[in-house]
Amino acid sequence: MRQFYCMRFGAGLLAASVSCGVVAQEATPIQLYGLIGAYGAKIERSGDPKAVTLVGHGGLTTSYIGVRGSESLGGGYKVLFALESFFQTDTGGQGRSTNDPLFSRNAYVGIEGGFGRVTVGRQTNPTYINMGMVSPFGISVVFSPLVLHSFVASYNGALIGDTVWNNALQYTTPRTNGLLANVIVGAGETAGSAGTANVGLHANYVKGAFTAVLSAQRFRVPVTAPLTQQKGYLLGAAYDFKVAKLHGAMVRSSADGTVNETRTRDVGIKVPVTAQGALLAEFAHTRRTRAVLPENVRKTMSFGYDHFLSKRTDVYAVYMRDKQTGFDGGNSVALGLRHAF
Repeated sequence: MRQFYCMRFGAGLLAASVSCGVVAQEATPIQLYGLIGAYGAKIERSGDPKAVTLVGHGGLTTSYIGVRGSESLGGGYKVLFALESFFQTDTGGQGRSTNDPLFSRNAYVGIEGGFGRVTVGRQTNPTYINMGMVSPFGISVVFSPLVLHSFVASYNGALIGDTVWNNALQYTTPRTNGLLANVIVGAGETAGSAGTANVGLHANYVKGAFTAVLSAQRFRVPVTAPLTQQKGYLLGAAYDFKVAKLHGAMVRSSADGTVNETRTRDVGIKVPVTAQGALLAEFAHTRRTRAVLPENVRKTMSFGYDHFLSKRTDVYAVYMRDKQTGFDGGNSVALGLRHAF
């Protein structure tokens, strides 16, 4: 007789989960997990006509819910899958916006073994993952200046494309002596044009107090004429001195078909002030050169305090200053709450 079982796991902020499965000759665990966050803020971007007071979804991490599982195939191999959906805490809506599909964060199946992991489907862009490793505000699309300048359109995001790639085939090596590498290809699925694809090469190194990341990507799908493709590069590092963790990164992009080049420099620091809380600060400077239009410079600073109430729940406060060429500066403030499950 098959019996259902359910077991709760204790883990870190992003990994806490509940595992449920079916007991047969060999259990196949299914995990339900996610993160929910919300914040209240006054947001004022440089170039916007007025500030906006809002209740936002996500914040330090975009809210999502997921289910994942795996099954042993024997010989050290296993099949695995993940289905993850972003959602909007403020309205209960699906995705980050109405443009997102149901499983907007990840939707893949793959095989893992001693050789590493191969996954197929919609997958998070490794450039975005690496970026979060060298920013004190992590992968936040609301408060991290590095992520804002790279991926968010309202901050003139330098990198074309989403933080998630469709139609993707990805190979990831095992982490060896701190080093992990992967290659990802997002098929363009254009008839008669097999070379119309997005390609990324990535690596990150984590050992002791030191972290280093490197990403190179070529983005072709979708692009809008006269742009034919964009190449983007990320190089960054972080070092934890215990009394403070220092972060630094550089991002560069160049486009084919038109002149559109960007150069971003980012520095940040995280300073523990109590066993549960830390001060965060980060500054990004991006210079954009475009055809015909004048050169644009954007500077964004974020200062925050993040306090953990438990292993899976934290509260935070953030102040941001944003300024771009030809416009007055904008000042934003936010208070937020985040909980992993």
